Amino acid sequence: MLQGIREQPEETPQPAPQRIFQERQRITGLPLYFQGYLSVRHARHQEFRVYWTELRGTMLFFYDDKKAPIYSQKLDVSALTSATNVHPDENGSAQFILMLSNGELELKASDCECGKEWKGFILTVTKLSVPPDESLLPGQLRRMHEVRKEKKRRIMLNDCSSASLDRKCPPSSTLTTMPTCFYAVSRQEAIEMLEKNPSCGNMILCPGRDNKNYAITIRHELDAPCLKHYKVMSKGTSYVIELERQVTLPSLQSVVNYFVAQTREKLKPFVLRTRTAEDPVLRKQAGC
Repeated sequence: MLQGIREQPEETPQPAPQRIFQERQRITGLPLYFQGYLSVRHARHQEFRVYWTELRGTMLFFYDDKKAPIYSQKLDVSALTSATNVHPDENGSAQFILMLSNGELELKASDCECGKEWKGFILTVTKLSVPPDESLLPGQLRRMHEVRKEKKRRIMLNDCSSASLDRKCPPSSTLTTMPTCFYAVSRQEAIEMLEKNPSCGNMILCPGRDNKNYAITIRHELDAPCLKHYKVMSKGTSYVIELERQVTLPSLQSVVNYFVAQTREKLKPFVLRTRTAEDPVLRKQAGC
């Protein structure tokens, strides 16, 4: 049971430090879709308790502290049947209830906008569809559509991996292993794509010069356009981002998610609005 009383922190949620992010990724083994403070209770007679909460896959992980590397509680919401409307309470917070097959979970966010965002991401990963909420902002809806696509890719990859046990399908050859912002282009071509199509995103994943490793190219606006490149080294079944303090992640999609999360979504994966056969994008065909 989730018990106890604590006031919800008023500071703006910040991403966890790199070391903590990496440790949580290792422990859960699931992609991070959304995070922030949530007040939680299982039954009406209980008091709400505040947790730093992460939505990973279809699991909610509850941390006693934003900097705690190990979760104190977790809940599988894949059996979600419905969710009530988000409504404000007398203190200005926003409440809604998740109706699960084995019970209910009452959640409270700092305000209605945050509550609708939480509800939207939970419905997106459990129902594989973005809720038609007109009050959600374009950026929030875009991120939900990205999460929906990623979740579907992971399901397809798992299905293909299961089938490969009998059909000997090389796991690295599937369409679903590559993030949507991966393009088989040179560094200069990646820069040109970012400069010519700023509305499509500002981060591209491309092959390294040795065709064994990878690179992240980003372009963001400060006082003037700024270009940066980051090496992503393939180490066995993991990938290492060459930063001042190296970050090791289990997949290329996790690498992309890391950059998005660490910049509070200021970096957005580059996805062309309409792909054609002439687009310089590499998508290996699945062998199963």
